[in-house]
Amino acid sequence: MAWFRKPQYGTISPDSRRQDIPGGLWVKCTACGDLVYRKDWEASLKVCPNCNYYSRLGARERLDLVLDHNSFKEYDANLTPVDFLNFTDSVPYKDRLTKAQENTGFMDACLTGEGRLSGHLVAIGALDFFFMGGSMGSVVGEKITRLIEQAAAKHSPLIIISASGGARMQEGVVSLMQMAKTSAAIARFSQTGGLYLSVLTDPATGGVMASFASLGDIIIAEEDALIGFAGPRVIEQTIRQKLPGGFQKADFVLEHGLIDMVVKRSELRDRLAKLLEMLT
Repeated sequence: MAWFRKPQYGTISPDSRRQDIPGGLWVKCTACGDLVYRKDWEASLKVCPNCNYYSRLGARERLDLVLDHNSFKEYDANLTPVDFLNFTDSVPYKDRLTKAQENTGFMDACLTGEGRLSGHLVAIGALDFFFMGGSMGSVVGEKITRLIEQAAAKHSPLIIISASGGARMQEGVVSLMQMAKTSAAIARFSQTGGLYLSVLTDPATGGVMASFASLGDIIIAEEDALIGFAGPRVIEQTIRQKLPGGFQKADFVLEHGLIDMVVKRSELRDRLAKLLEMLT
């Protein structure tokens, strides 16, 4: 009989249900694995509200974080790296450069220029870890050196925000020479009485840390940043000893006198502004 028949219900496919839900609403924390609402994550400056894990920022984000709105003027945007050695490991260096340039929108791993921080004109640079690990080759060394010289010429404070795995091996000894080049530029700047604030973010290692990043009049580290020359694993393998907990993390390095202060990401702009007020 017809009235015993089961009602016919339409079905909704999983794909059709998802069509009205925009993608990218959630971010999975690299450290704790929790899902974080993207707007909350971005409002906290990409610091996980659950475990306080600091996600890395690009160079443009770094400058936007500390500078007054729309005050940045870029220097030397068109300097491009050269494959001096026709270097190839698993991938040709030229191909690595092309991919990094497409992914970041930068010609190399450093963004430099001038801007205002709470009204103070500053010469400022930031390394971008997303461009080949923020490695320092000929272009990074040249841009940092030119930035320092601009700061000296304009009698403005210098701020460099470092995030790097070290020198760029694909450029061989040319990359190593940037350590001496940038250090000499900092020495000349210091002789003119210039103020240099060095900001270390995760990671600040290798040739960058062994040169200009460690030469600031005041050295500031972001919370939980890895700071050192060789990484912990390499050191353990070399000395054949277990390293203490938190070795090379910002608080450990502060405790041992290698930096001057550790600052939360949300407080970095205000701390830099206060230092500029006191020291310029």
